[in-house]
Amino acid sequence: MKILMVNKFLYPNGGSETYMFKLGAYLKSIGHEVEYFGMEHEGRCVSNSLGLYTETMDFHNSSALKKIKLSLKTIYSKEAKDKMLAVLENFKPDVVHLNNFNFQLTPSIIYAVKEKGIALVETVHDCQIACPNHRMYIEHKSENCDACLGGNYFNCAKNKCVHNSAVQSLLAAAESYIYHKKNTYNLVDRYICPSNYMKETIAKGGIEESRLTVLHNFIEKNNKDYTLQTNEKYVLYFGRISIEKGIKTLVDVIKELPHIKFVFVGDGPLEDYCKSIENLELAGRKSGNELKQYIANAAFSVCPSEWYENCPMTIIESLSLATPVIGSDLGGIPELISNNYTGLIFKHNDKEDLKKKISYLWENDEIISKMSKNAINSSDNTIEKYTEKLLKIYGECVKHNG
Repeated sequence: MKILMVNKFLYPNGGSETYMFKLGAYLKSIGHEVEYFGMEHEGRCVSNSLGLYTETMDFHNSSALKKIKLSLKTIYSKEAKDKMLAVLENFKPDVVHLNNFNFQLTPSIIYAVKEKGIALVETVHDCQIACPNHRMYIEHKSENCDACLGGNYFNCAKNKCVHNSAVQSLLAAAESYIYHKKNTYNLVDRYICPSNYMKETIAKGGIEESRLTVLHNFIEKNNKDYTLQTNEKYVLYFGRISIEKGIKTLVDVIKELPHIKFVFVGDGPLEDYCKSIENLELAGRKSGNELKQYIANAAFSVCPSEWYENCPMTIIESLSLATPVIGSDLGGIPELISNNYTGLIFKHNDKEDLKKKISYLWENDEIISKMSKNAINSSDNTIEKYTEKLLKIYGECVKHNG
């Protein structure tokens, strides 16, 4: 099968890129042809045979005039549509698999794919279809928000949800209004939702139920020994060190549990807030086997998010390495943790409940051991099984468009 993977960024930048690169590489390894389309960038690490990509859109380092031109281009990009048509004509894929594309590539590319009568699948990495700000979170207010659910998109402009900018928020609201009015998003044959939470959310955003399928994200097999040269017991948080991740709540708990060692792996805007705490080690950003060592050797990890997570890879990675997880009750988190079996669920933004759950696990090594064994037995979301299900979906969509 010939598959065109599409994402705004074609270099390592975040979760959607990691997902696409690993999936594309695995599809190639089992005999499928895979090419990629997105923005040009000096760090681009994948390609298409035409060598055709859209111009890089840099909103942060552009002149005022350039920003105005780029802003208008975020709603509809003729360049992206024309170049997508050329790549489709050259590669002739059986399936186009969309990832993140709004603003930089725009939904204009959906029309290019459907003009060619090609099957179209999208993995939903965020809430863009239901929320113009794509996060259902207002950063400058540090609060969750579902005001746009049901089509009230101009709440985005009212609340200045996008970078606290009235202009950018108005453009985002206009984009959502235009494409929902045109029913553009229902031209996608199938949406791959990494959580039931995401499925329910974008259904509220107007997507037909028949187009939605839940597939939790995959994880690579772990066959190595990731033992650290230490016997010290610790609780791990790994990920972005920022307010929406529940870091302030977690740090408040850490200060009240001086007998428990905590390790943070990652970086972010709240790093200074976490310094000078005696029982908290800031290990910095880690990746690959070094990160896996920290995860595998933790007594358990904590995912204290206070915003709507989709399908956090931190939980999947922890469980795949037999490390139990304490997670908040928001978004897709409770779907990944079997309460009292592979970890514990606590009420988000509730310091006392989080403190109680951490203390309970820390003081019960036998329960940690049982949860660790349960995690091993329940962690079967391999890339092989995921791809088997995905290829079946591809086949159904190709048949539908045939």
